[in-house]
Amino acid sequence: MVSFLNGSVESYGDLPANLLSLAGLNYSLEQVTMTWPWLFLGASLLTRLDGAEATPPLVQRTWNGATYGCKCYLGDDCWPDDSSWAELNSTVNGNLVVNIPPAASCYNSFEGPLGTIPTYDAAACAEATANWANETWGIVKPAAALWTFFTNDTCRLTDDPSATCTLGFYGIYVILAQTRDHIKAGLDFARQNNLRVIIRNTGHDFIGRSTGWGALIINTHGFQDIEFTTKYDGPGNYDGGAVTIGAGVQALTLLTQANAQVPPVAVITGECATVGVAGGLVQGGGHGPLTPSHGFLADSALSFDVLTADGKYLTANRKENPDLFWALKGGGPSTFAIVLSLTIKTFPEQEAAGVSININSTLTNDTGVFWDGVKTFHKYTNRFARAGLYAYFEIMPMRLHIQPIVGVGKTSAEMDVILEPMFDEFEAKGISYDTESKAFDTLFDLYIDLFEPEPAGTTSLTGGWMFTHEDVAEHSDDIVDAFKTVISPRDDLESQGFIIGHLWDAGLNMPVSNSATNPRFRKSTDIAIAGLNVPENATWAQKQDLQDVVTNIQDAAMRNAAPHGCAYVNEVCLLST
Repeated sequence: MVSFLNGSVESYGDLPANLLSLAGLNYSLEQVTMTWPWLFLGASLLTRLDGAEATPPLVQRTWNGATYGCKCYLGDDCWPDDSSWAELNSTVNGNLVVNIPPAASCYNSFEGPLGTIPTYDAAACAEATANWANETWGIVKPAAALWTFFTNDTCRLTDDPSATCTLGFYGIYVILAQTRDHIKAGLDFARQNNLRVIIRNTGHDFIGRSTGWGALIINTHGFQDIEFTTKYDGPGNYDGGAVTIGAGVQALTLLTQANAQVPPVAVITGECATVGVAGGLVQGGGHGPLTPSHGFLADSALSFDVLTADGKYLTANRKENPDLFWALKGGGPSTFAIVLSLTIKTFPEQEAAGVSININSTLTNDTGVFWDGVKTFHKYTNRFARAGLYAYFEIMPMRLHIQPIVGVGKTSAEMDVILEPMFDEFEAKGISYDTESKAFDTLFDLYIDLFEPEPAGTTSLTGGWMFTHEDVAEHSDDIVDAFKTVISPRDDLESQGFIIGHLWDAGLNMPVSNSATNPRFRKSTDIAIAGLNVPENATWAQKQDLQDVVTNIQDAAMRNAAPHGCAYVNEVCLLST
């Protein structure tokens, strides 16, 4: 009998006892995690075939009358036996754990694929309930997804301990990697046994790429090294400041250390403090408050240390493996290699000014006035983008919340001049709003004060589309009409949608791409993530229907309104074409 969460385990399938104790560690662990999107071992990855071992045969499965070649999953004859998993655990120095969903403590038992274990713990359940919407709480779990739709939501919070908690679409085992050889051991094991493998850093992914049914998950949050230099001496024609970061480093951690340099420096990260920098962000492009000044994060990348799908350590930069270097800079997350570390440029820190604006139901109950306010704001977005501003905004039923509009290197007086025509039009149209302006010594100070945390734990579907200067100039009102469709896509879904928007011109100071990102982004004005809430306990038919709404109503409305735009791979509808 093995102790587990102040209880005991009578049986857990044929799971070895040493992994049962690790399951307890997995469940209580509070100091690991981050998320680097999904990795399927197969033809979609950059695979070096020279000297590689023979690939195990795929498992044939039939679905909807078609036959597919698939990975090996629990229940297949090819699934590794207990001794093989125990050997892997030994190879990774005891860092292999059984994956248990973060809400399992609220249930009497977890009905896992390896067996049933008692999991109820009132204190742990209270902690989970209090912190479910806290991204940081979810990130430090070994495999939790911050937005849960793609886990299949089979173990959400409950006040009924007798309800059923299952694994859903989560992976089965997790390697809490502490060294690059731990990652390689997991990757080699997956390749040799034809297993699906997921690389997870923070779980910060709207479209479920850090979640994988039946997979072996490799968690890279332990890679927290950060090293600054004032003079980069690597290949290429750049010799300015740079920083090398491990795969697990998040934005706020990096920005805090950058601000502590003498003198302080700035780096390109996403606006969200919890996003990992070295994985899916840079490989998808990576936009943030410094994008108008310096382009995408991918444009500032100088070098990658990676592990390829066939288990080879490589460095990719302008001299070594230059094609791989180019592909990693915005060519698509989880496609070419596992990033172990990343070197990017640093920039001089500057003063900054920020503005917040609200138009909402506390100021007007007239939907026509509200949407006229949204149209007025969007009408001037080209002006704001040309001036080098960045903005984060939210559109929800009767709520336009813009916080912040950022002017890097600008004063509050300069921001007032840029924004004045919009405010004048608000006044002329009788649109009630509130606003606040602040000046800061550094962009870091603004970042800490004005950027708000994002809630986690929700179950929703998302899509997205970027609007170019030309789209906004010619079709801004049509774009806002598309926003109305996103908010209420169907009569039975009135006010069930939402929009998360970013305003930036990636081509303002970098008109020619220095990365593999879509060239259309060099003409960007703003980008909108379209979201649709999904009811808890939705049936499979309901989920399919809502996905169709996102793809063919919400996303389609934005695509039709902005024919010159494009989708951003990290904020996209999975089924849009």
